[in-house]
Amino acid sequence: MSPDLTLVLGGAASGKSVFAEELVVSQGKSRVYLATSQVFDDEMRQKIDRHLEQRGDGWTTFEEPFDLGPVLAKLAPDQICLIDCATMWLSNHLLAESDLEAAQTALLKALRSCPAQIVIVSNEVGHGIVPDNALARQFREAQGRLNIALAAQADLVVQITAGLPLVLKGQLP
Repeated sequence: MSPDLTLVLGGAASGKSVFAEELVVSQGKSRVYLATSQVFDDEMRQKIDRHLEQRGDGWTTFEEPFDLGPVLAKLAPDQICLIDCATMWLSNHLLAESDLEAAQTALLKALRSCPAQIVIVSNEVGHGIVPDNALARQFREAQGRLNIALAAQADLVVQITAGLPLVLKGQLP
């Protein structure tokens, strides 16, 4: 039986998106990609273009940097949705000075009520040094709280390090 909610964690450039994409494709369902990033510069545009090329055809893509609930509510049980990524979603809210607790509560509710299978990618940022500025420390703490909440709700949690998966919770399908 496939998990309803899978959390794929990893550091930057750890291979988490590739792993998540392969996991989604392996399910044989209609694929939805929910992109949370915003393009503010050429570097981000190039990263998005690389992800598009890597992912290939066969995906329905939605771009939503803030409110994932409406997209998730429209999905069907025969679909699987890859949300890439929770870290960008959180960054968007933090920089917009949103109420992070309310945004997180709304996200968790939307994930619970979504009829489709979901794979969500998130960065693990707690392995590094303590940041030297208040905004970075606020982000690190908020990301840690979000990851804890996502992991608690997830059926499957996989940590990716150097492209290698380590199952932390549940069982790979």
